[in-house]
Amino acid sequence: MVEVVGVRFKAAGKIYYFSPGELELSASDKAIVETARGVEFGEIVIPPRRVEDEELVLPLKQVIRKATAEDERILEANRSKEKDAFQICLHKIADHGLPMKLIDVEYTFDGNKIIFSFTAEGRVDFRELVKDLAAVFRTRIELRQIGVRDEAKMLGGVGSCGRVLCCASFLGDFEPVSIRMAKDQKLSLNPTKISGICGRLMCCLKYENDCYGCCADREPAPAFPNQDAYFSAEGEGDEVRPALAKPERVPHGAGFGTRTRANDKHGEKYNDKREDKRIDRQEDKRGDKQTDRHELKQEAKKTVPAGVQVSAPRSPHRKGEKAKGKSERV
Repeated sequence: MVEVVGVRFKAAGKIYYFSPGELELSASDKAIVETARGVEFGEIVIPPRRVEDEELVLPLKQVIRKATAEDERILEANRSKEKDAFQICLHKIADHGLPMKLIDVEYTFDGNKIIFSFTAEGRVDFRELVKDLAAVFRTRIELRQIGVRDEAKMLGGVGSCGRVLCCASFLGDFEPVSIRMAKDQKLSLNPTKISGICGRLMCCLKYENDCYGCCADREPAPAFPNQDAYFSAEGEGDEVRPALAKPERVPHGAGFGTRTRANDKHGEKYNDKREDKRIDRQEDKRGDKQTDRHELKQEAKKTVPAGVQVSAPRSPHRKGEKAKGKSERV
C-alpha cells in the first residue's frame, strides 16, 4: 500500500497520482508537482489515501510544495502568453502553407517548453515551422497532432442533448465506444443520431451499456398467461367475479364492421339493441317478399281459365332480376 494524492492539471483532465511526501494536503489545494515534461501547477482533486501497488505506475513523482500567490500570478502570465503564441503560430502556418489546423497552445509552468496542438488529415512536415517558432520564442517547441475527440475536448461545445459536452465538462479520459453498444440498446443506427459533434460515436453510449449486458444475462420474463385462465372467474366463498370480460364476436352488420361485446351493463344493452334491430330488418324484408308473391299469385288466378296451373312471378326484390308478367304452365 502506497499513500498518494490525485492531481489534475486541466478542467476535466486526466487525474495523475503523486506522492504527497511529508506535506499535509487536502482536496482543492493547489500544488506544484514534478512531471515528465517539467514542473507543473495542478489542483488536488483526490485527498491523501492508500492505494495498492498494482494500481500505480512506479516510481511516483513527488509533490514539491503547495502553490503560493506568486505561483498563481505566474500561471496567469503564462495564460496571456499562450494567446500571443497562438496568433504568432497561425501566421507562421499560413506563411509555410501547411494543411493543419491549430487548436491549442500551452506553456509549461516553468516556461521551458511550449506545446502546440493541431489537427490534420494526414502527416504534416512541420520541421521548418518548428525552426521558425524556436527562433521567435527562444525555448523548446513541441508540435503535437491530436484527434477529433481531443479537439472537441479542448474547444468545448454543446451536444445534441443541449448540455455541455461530457468530454469538456467531467470526462477525464476517453473510453472505447463501438457500434455494438448502440445495437444492444436498440438505438437507431443513423450516424447523425448516434454521433457527437466530433463525428465519432457519442461517449454517452458507454454509460448504460453495462446495464443492458446485465439485463441480457437474466432469465427471460414469463410469457403472457393462458387466455382461458386469464378470463376465468376468481373470488372467495360464494362470491364469484369475472377477472376480465372475454370479448365476443358479433356478426357483421351489427355496426360498422366487426364489434366486440363486453360483459358490462352499458355495452351489453347497447349491442343487444343493435342486434335486435338487425334481426327486425331482416324479418321485415322476408315478410315483404312473401306478401308480394302471394298477392301476385292471387291476381293471376283471376285472369287465367280454369284447369291451368299458375305460378307467381319472381319477386322484384331479388337482386339482378326484374319483375315478370304472368307465366302460364299447361
